[in-house]
Amino acid sequence: MTVVVEPIAVNVGDPVATASWYCKHLGMQVARKGDPPANMYFLADATGRVILEIYNALPNDVPDYATMKPLVLHIAFASENAQADFDRLVTAGASPESGGVGQNADGDYMAMLRDPWGLALQLCQRAEPLS
Repeated sequence: MTVVVEPIAVNVGDPVATASWYCKHLGMQVARKGDPPANMYFLADATGRVILEIYNALPNDVPDYATMKPLVLHIAFASENAQADFDRLVTAGASPESGGVGQNADGDYMAMLRDPWGLALQLCQRAEPLS
């Protein structure tokens, strides 16, 4: 059996605004969308292979992402220039979760932020790409 991830889903408070921000500032593209009340968006990354589904199917059960430790849940994005992307996203309304961009023992540059709704985002400028 071949397994393909199809999509990773996140229940958010405002899927319309979240989808717009992710498309404008993270380069994602709407692959498909659904109607209210859930306002489901399937957002594709630049490769078209990774899909993030955002929706509001359970309005009373949106996690308080801002209070969650980022290592419990975060969405990681590959970056060619973590510092420039970090600065650009902060200007666009993201908030730094850590002290900024740092380098780990593997030579990767990493940064943790939160989108305007509190969901943790990680920027990864890898010394050696994962794939």
